[in-house]
Amino acid sequence: MKDNVQTLLVPIDFSDVTGRVLETTETLARAFKSRVVLLHIVEPEPDFVGFEPGPVSVRSSVAKEFHQEHKHLEDAKQRLTGAGIAVVALQIQGATVEKILHESTQQKADMIVLGSHGHGALHKLLTGSVAAGVLKEAACPVVIVPSAKKA
Repeated sequence: MKDNVQTLLVPIDFSDVTGRVLETTETLARAFKSRVVLLHIVEPEPDFVGFEPGPVSVRSSVAKEFHQEHKHLEDAKQRLTGAGIAVVALQIQGATVEKILHESTQQKADMIVLGSHGHGALHKLLTGSVAAGVLKEAACPVVIVPSAKKA
């Protein structure tokens, strides 16, 4: 049986909408006395069967980016922790929608708080939408935080 503390799963990508997602998360976490699981998903490395790993400069660049993203994740965690909210931060590699759905089950999420970039129809047609994919398959409520409206 689950304890009475609600869990908010909060996937973040450090885009322009991330600040609004964290503000919304803080409001919800305070209102529901929730614990927060921040989730950052790193794109999987491409598989090049039969090839050696890339040059050292490429591997170094990827490692540097990974560490920068980890620092941003820790900064987001500290922002919420400083507000008195219990936070766990996870950085995992994989396909975004699938990992969000998997972690929502693993973490027993009561709600997913997700940012939307507000891309147009052509972008969604070509690449799909993470928000749409999560909304379609999630087993819990999903709160979509829109990107800031352009003036």
